[in-house]
Amino acid sequence: MRPRLLLLALGTFAVGTDSMVMAGILDGIAADLDVPVPAAGQLVSVFALAYALLAPVLATATARWDRRRLLLTAMGLFTAANALSALAPDYGTLLATRVLAAAGAALYTPTASAVATGLVPPERRGRALATVLGGMTVATALGVPLGAYLGRADWRWTMWLVVALGVAAFAGLALLMRGLPAPAAGAPGLRDRLAPLRDRRVVAGFATTLVFFLALNSVYIYLATALRPATGGDQGRLSLVLLVTGVASVAGSWLGGRLVDRLGVRTVLLAGSALTGLVLAALPWLSRSLPGALVYAAACPLTGWAVSVALPHRMASIDPPNAPLLISLNSSALYLGVASAGGVGSGAMALLGDRWFPAVSAGLALVAWAISAATATTGPARAGRTVARKGARAGARV
Repeated sequence: MRPRLLLLALGTFAVGTDSMVMAGILDGIAADLDVPVPAAGQLVSVFALAYALLAPVLATATARWDRRRLLLTAMGLFTAANALSALAPDYGTLLATRVLAAAGAALYTPTASAVATGLVPPERRGRALATVLGGMTVATALGVPLGAYLGRADWRWTMWLVVALGVAAFAGLALLMRGLPAPAAGAPGLRDRLAPLRDRRVVAGFATTLVFFLALNSVYIYLATALRPATGGDQGRLSLVLLVTGVASVAGSWLGGRLVDRLGVRTVLLAGSALTGLVLAALPWLSRSLPGALVYAAACPLTGWAVSVALPHRMASIDPPNAPLLISLNSSALYLGVASAGGVGSGAMALLGDRWFPAVSAGLALVAWAISAATATTGPARAGRTVARKGARAGARV
């Protein structure tokens, strides 16, 4: 099972690199295509919004597709769109290709997450999700720095890096991703597929993900500003902080998967969101020195990415037969949070100043905690583990 999970993670690594590296090459894009930097920045927002809007629609439209075919179609579309981005002659064309890339990503990531939960027994689903989502976190530690480095010479080389990753993922999926569980016969239609949207638990899960990622990214987007007292504007110090952030993100995803399987979704959500809020609240003091900034860079991604594993697990457990749709809704909420974070962060800085604006993010993390406390259940992980243990004891008696 593990090689197939790693293949799925390679695809999310490509998606994560593509979605996060754009911020590092905006200056090069603006200069090459002769547009203002703020206009180039819209490429990030358009990708995030397109992903958020398309994920549930595409999950519903492709509900009856064979899972392998769906993964290959998604990765093929994503890879082709990035090749078109690399060849884009003008800003308008590049903007259109980012929408196509978002469509491929919106189709791939929820499908890969849902497939991962079907490849393992219930008591290991948290770790399976952590492996697939780990591709996104590894992208922050490896893919984004490499892409940004290539982009220093020409931003188009960064796009070709994403294309190469997509081709590798597509080839691996085509060769090894066989024998996946087929969609249930007589899969429900569009109206039935959208029925979960009337479930309060689904709405609560969507709201938790949206608010939590809004909290994280309202600071992350402006991290250079928040940490300027510690870095003194030195790019080398900021790069060190970002490296620690990337490594901690990988560790948080790994830890979150194991904690979800051992302790249950609710415990991870409550503890993780509370700790994240405390770290964000402490940032105005931690940012006074480089050691303090490194503490923040290690602690916030560690707790934040642990929560990020629990969130889709919670959504999928509400209605397992509709897991692809529910996970796509979780992904939509995540990207809506990312798309909204720039405006919320800048508004917080205008209101509170460069030092104190993380207080808004701390408050949002508290809101996410409150929603989880009011709506999240222990989740099926613990129940699944109990059933497995009972089955083992029964087998032993026989």
